[in-house]
Order: sequence, then structure tokens, then C-alpha cells
Amino acid sequence: MTMMECLQIENINDKIFTIREISVMIDKDLAELNQVETKRINDAVKNNSDKFPNDFYFELDKEEFKILRSKFSTAKFSKIRTLPKVFTEQGVYMLATILKSRVATDITLTIIKTFAKLREFSLNYNDIKEELDEIKTTMKNDQQQTNYNTHKINKHNKMQLF
Repeated sequence: MTMMECLQIENINDKIFTIREISVMIDKDLAELNQVETKRINDAVKNNSDKFPNDFYFELDKEEFKILRSKFSTAKFSKIRTLPKVFTEQGVYMLATILKSRVATDITLTIIKTFAKLREFSLNYNDIKEELDEIKTTMKNDQQQTNYNTHKINKHNKMQLF
């Protein structure tokens, strides 16, 4: 992977959010990456609504947008007047088939790689978390055994004093 690809993946990674426990990208960010207006992205969806079921694309509700806005500088969302639409990984792929530009193809390939890296990271994270949970359980059991043994030794020592 070239340095440029790494930078692109890092840039795209910053534009992937978890909402409703799903990794998504905001219409505005996709438009910026594809070098088109956000309106063009949303028009593409309207004109091809049969290609965008709810698990490919959805509009944020007010509470979700409020939470998202609170996590980032207000400048990022200052010009958004309507609730943003977001695309799941599958929605991003479908959007690329509709936009059909060289930029859209290049960006989509990088987005695919980024989602793959995120999945890989998530799997590694889950493996590490499982191992940590096992270590915690073992340590807890060892501590309980140590406490029990200490209690027995103290009890035995008290009995020897008498």
C-alpha cells in the first residue's frame, strides 16, 4: 500500500461513524469525497430509490444528529440545514454504481479498503477483549483462592498459639 493510499484511508476513516450500531458515512462527506454537491448524492438516491433499502441508506433523526454534532466541531455541521442522510457500506457501493465517474470509482475503492481495515481492527479488538475478559476471570478466581488460603493460614496460626 502506497503512502497516498494510507493517507486516503486515514482521511476516509475519519468520515466513518457508528450510528445505530452500524458504520455509516454522511451524505455531505461522500459528496466531498466524490467531488460533487450533496444535492447530487441525495438526488441520485431519490431517482433510484429501489436501489437503496433502509439497510443501505437512512436519514438521521434529530437526536442522532444532535449527538453526532456534539462529538465534533460545530464547523463541520454548521451549514447543514436538513437532517443528514447516511450510507452504510452497501449503500456506498450502490451509490458508486449510480455516480459512474472516475473519481467515484477511485474513492469507492478506497472506501472499500477502509471498511475492510475497520472490520479487521474490530475482529482484532474483539479477540483482545475476549482474552482480557479471560485474564480478569482468572485473576478474580486466583484472588478468591488467595483470600481463602490466607484465611486458613491465619486460622491455623491462631490455633497454634493456644
